[in-house]
Amino acid sequence: MAERSTAAVDVADSGDEEPLTAEAGKATADGAGTEEKAGKDTEAAGTRETGAAADANPPELHSGHKLARRYRLEECVTRLDGFSSWRAVDEKLRRAVGVHILPADHPRARPVLAAARSAALLGDPRFVQVLDAVEENDLVYVVHEWLPDATELTTVLAAGPLEPHDAYQLVSQVSQAMAAAHREGLAHLRLNPGSVLRTESGQYRIRGLAVLAALRGISADHPQRTDTEAIGALLYAGLTQRWPYEKDAYGLAGLPKGVGLIAPDQVRAGVHRGLSELAMRALVNDGATASRQDQPCTTPEELAKAVSAMPRIRPPEPAFTPSPAYQRTTYQQGAYGQPPTRGGTSRPPAPSPVPPPPPLQSRTGKALKWAVSALLIAALGLGSWQLADTLLKDENKPDPGKSTSEKDDDKPGQVASKPIAIKDAVEFAPDGSLQNAEQADLTYDKDPSTSWRTRGYDDGPNFAPSVKKGVGIVYDLGSEQEVSGASISLQYGGPFTEISLYATDSLNPTASAKDPVSSFTHLYTGKTTTKAADLKVKKTVKTRYVLVWLTALPSSPPEQYYARPFKQAITEVKFTG
Repeated sequence: MAERSTAAVDVADSGDEEPLTAEAGKATADGAGTEEKAGKDTEAAGTRETGAAADANPPELHSGHKLARRYRLEECVTRLDGFSSWRAVDEKLRRAVGVHILPADHPRARPVLAAARSAALLGDPRFVQVLDAVEENDLVYVVHEWLPDATELTTVLAAGPLEPHDAYQLVSQVSQAMAAAHREGLAHLRLNPGSVLRTESGQYRIRGLAVLAALRGISADHPQRTDTEAIGALLYAGLTQRWPYEKDAYGLAGLPKGVGLIAPDQVRAGVHRGLSELAMRALVNDGATASRQDQPCTTPEELAKAVSAMPRIRPPEPAFTPSPAYQRTTYQQGAYGQPPTRGGTSRPPAPSPVPPPPPLQSRTGKALKWAVSALLIAALGLGSWQLADTLLKDENKPDPGKSTSEKDDDKPGQVASKPIAIKDAVEFAPDGSLQNAEQADLTYDKDPSTSWRTRGYDDGPNFAPSVKKGVGIVYDLGSEQEVSGASISLQYGGPFTEISLYATDSLNPTASAKDPVSSFTHLYTGKTTTKAADLKVKKTVKTRYVLVWLTALPSSPPEQYYARPFKQAITEVKFTG
């Protein structure tokens, strides 16, 4: 990705803004209608802008300016309504960051600070994280993550509509993330293709939670409904490559005038029917009619539950593409090992193979044949005797599947184990706070480079009881199996990871947030300081569903998207029976 494209990832609200010029900034501040360009009337959705700041002048800053002797400004990517947004470098941690800057006397400075500090407390990795919110030297600035590997949904949709699996992941991840934010009292109010990013791994990240609305002075009478409708518009755009309103926006053509809001599967052929209905259920707040009798979704929580109730949409099977280096063999070309001709001249044919010599017919030859035959017979006899002797010895050996003494009866692993195939997996979060639910399938895809990650936590290794009881995944083995153990590959070693196995009654077991595993059958609990855990169940249990439950996470250095120290990731899970 070019540097300019990368910079566009983290602008304050690039989805509906003009190129960065003083004239463009003034025109927008004077009411050129960024909301009108977005293709809908924000008043109709219950949102409104307050505290217009057209008269406020943005701070006079330039490339190379340092904030807090740490953040060096590199490139201004937005200048609007008295604030500016920059790509910068955190010289202390040597990483790129984004910075929003306002004068301290700006009418929106206090709301922006409050919104940034509230968003920072959420700590959900599905959102672009707020790293700092400071008032200093007559300036207010908010520092946030910079995602060099991420692409705006605006850019993704410019290449065409999403595949059904990608659209499913979009609405699933965004609705779950926003449901978690609203449970903490945080709303976005500016969800659009410019504020949703897709990373190279296919994960969706949301930027500007609460902050973008505060920068624009936007509020809402019904914030949950506003955000839900916005998610429905994102899904609609992903399915059709059209914006679900009459006016064009975010590089997408709007719907034809006068036809109203029609279902995505009527706009474009081949649209997934279930996703089309889901988009209409989310957009019903704006006057749409659901295509079935299902109730409209008015909150992100309701939308997330509707998504989880759908049959899971699997990714398409990768098509086999022969490597460019692959060449047909000379046998396939019909040349039988002859090199290709050059310059139109044929090479002389290879000489015919020399026939084998005739069998020995002399007296010496006959004697030699008899001697060879005798040796072969002797060798066969000796081999048969050795084989019989080996078999007789094996009969006297103890059966490896049986214990040789009373003392060994309690030792696990005496019977040879067999692998058990995993059919499905669902993240288990009885408190409603999911880690990365869409990644559960990555723990049994036989690809060690993919994983399910927990969030990062400030305290550990054991979870603080007031914060979390544990995190984990329930696995479906397809049918009842005798489970004797599990092999779990982890991303982080170090002291220490604590893992338990439980047998549950379903893929989505009912449990209380206070004591989530009290009703399950305990199979094993152990600790590991390495990147692997071999769990051996002392007494095999017959079950179809197994919960892998983590109650302690190791400490590891901060990463770009996971700055907090205590975290873990599961790369592969294998069960044996």
